[in-house]
Amino acid sequence: MTVDRDNMEEKLNELVEFSRTSGKIDMKLYTEYDVKRGLRDSAGKGVLTGLTEISDVIGFEVTEQGEKIPANGKLYYQGYDVSELVRGFRNRRFGFEEITYLLLFGELPQKHQLDDFVEILGSFRELPEAFTRDVIMKAPSTNMMNSMQKCVLTLYSYDKNPEDTSIQNILRQSLSMVAKMPLLAVYSYHTYRHCFQGHNLVIRNPKPELSLAENLLQMLHPDGKYTELEAKVLDVALVLHAEHGGGNNSTFTTHVVSSSGTDTYSAVAASLGSLKGPKHGGANLKVQEMFEDIKLHVTDWEDEEKLRNYLNLILDKQAFDHAGLIYGMGHAVYTESDPRAVILKEYAQKLSEEKNLEKEYTLYTTVERIAGECIARKRRLLKPVCANVDFFSGFVYTMLGLPKELYTPLFAIARISGWSAHRIEELVNSSKIIRPAYKYVGHHKKYAELEER
Repeated sequence: MTVDRDNMEEKLNELVEFSRTSGKIDMKLYTEYDVKRGLRDSAGKGVLTGLTEISDVIGFEVTEQGEKIPANGKLYYQGYDVSELVRGFRNRRFGFEEITYLLLFGELPQKHQLDDFVEILGSFRELPEAFTRDVIMKAPSTNMMNSMQKCVLTLYSYDKNPEDTSIQNILRQSLSMVAKMPLLAVYSYHTYRHCFQGHNLVIRNPKPELSLAENLLQMLHPDGKYTELEAKVLDVALVLHAEHGGGNNSTFTTHVVSSSGTDTYSAVAASLGSLKGPKHGGANLKVQEMFEDIKLHVTDWEDEEKLRNYLNLILDKQAFDHAGLIYGMGHAVYTESDPRAVILKEYAQKLSEEKNLEKEYTLYTTVERIAGECIARKRRLLKPVCANVDFFSGFVYTMLGLPKELYTPLFAIARISGWSAHRIEELVNSSKIIRPAYKYVGHHKKYAELEER
């Protein structure tokens, strides 16, 4: 049967208009029924939907009278200040594996426990035989997050006991995911370059003696080489992205999907789908695109007045993507500062010195300062506006020679540790499926036969 494409497109467009009108809800009804849109109250604060011991995100100090005062942000992993944890990774010691242990088991490991844990992760750091050829290279995607989702779901078929939701089995699956996620991301990227950009396909195996951060760099860089500082900075970035409370979109997705009793692979795939969204994991890429636009329109990076004028144009929806947002600025919880951004900013400076990119680093810090002032004035905000972790992470990834296609996958590589901890916490503590309420505000209608409509 021959299909009239133009006629079919016209019919589809008609259905699109039906969808737009039928799905539109009167905004006044959200206020009338006190609906917490986005699970947030009228002040933008998240509605309390669960309890966790895995991490604590603090952006305010509370006075004896109960008044909230903006303060420098604090982030705690299992009760430990993340700033102190990062300072503890002195010299060449890498921290991501140790942080994964902490998130999963609640305490920092002793030396022999960490050694055993790293060995266990190393034993999982292999893909099934011919998996790269049969899964990753078949029907490749232009988006690495979709490729990773496909790979994660397919790993279900290679698991001899995929449906067992006992904590013992889920821990095994989780450690396997932590170890394999870098391979899924990097091999998907190499396949993408080969199939869509015509580059030679080079697949480099992970080395058991290297940390996860080192393996990422040696598998990704064309020559397999990296500096000591590059590996250290990437390791710190992974640590800072590993966990951020139970309320962020992808981790809440982990809780919601896990509460249904589904398997680990389905839960991880769902969280990957959440993280892919530009309002969540894709934010650092928007920061990079914004800075490229700023560089294009403000050639003198030391002219603060021109930078201020252009940032105001962005806020007025007259420049960049016309969304009125300065990406990487502001956070739902943090006020005076995001502790992750503070730490990453310090390492960004060190890396910029090694790469001779001090002027670009200065541009970032200048925009950070001016943007906070512009946003507060334009939006008439009473609380401070700080840079969040996305503000510097894209710049760091660029200096590390990482392609933009892997910015969000790197977030996933880190956050799988937090997701795994929250999945286990959900299953240990809850027997109820998460099911919030939606109020019906439509109208009941009388049915009519097809011939009478």
